[in-house]
Amino acid sequence: MAPAIELTGDPAFRRRVIRLAATSAVALGLIWWLARSTLRAGPAVEGVLVPGWVLMPGILTASLWWPRLRYALVVPSALVTVALVAICLTSLPVDPVLSVGWLLITAGVLLGGAMGLWFWFRWMPVPLKLADPFSPGRWAIIRLHVGLVVIGMVLVGLRQARG
Repeated sequence: MAPAIELTGDPAFRRRVIRLAATSAVALGLIWWLARSTLRAGPAVEGVLVPGWVLMPGILTASLWWPRLRYALVVPSALVTVALVAICLTSLPVDPVLSVGWLLITAGVLLGGAMGLWFWFRWMPVPLKLADPFSPGRWAIIRLHVGLVVIGMVLVGLRQARG
């Protein structure tokens, strides 16, 4: 069985990988900064977020030359997910807007990780209408993932800006 297009050097998918590398560098950096500036989560959470932030765009970029390296995305994805779940379990702020923001960020990241396991690694069967990475159904799920993270970051960021 041939690997899914997501794990190949297919030129059509290359632009998505480049976009994911750039987006993850910015988004994970913002998540780290927001965690540092709005939470009392401690150095352990930062110590897990930072390597996730560095590794995700690094692996994605290197995978442009070695597509099978995308399997290693499990590592930064797991690091960021563990940090965010730890935040939700131990460090949610009392402020309800901040709490909802962190819960939305975490939900969005969890959805992104699940999408990677499902669509890229095929841990579960992918329905035919979602098999094409450029299908409308797949884009709808991607928009939900991005929307959750962005709305969460906006809530946390705006609340932080008001101080």
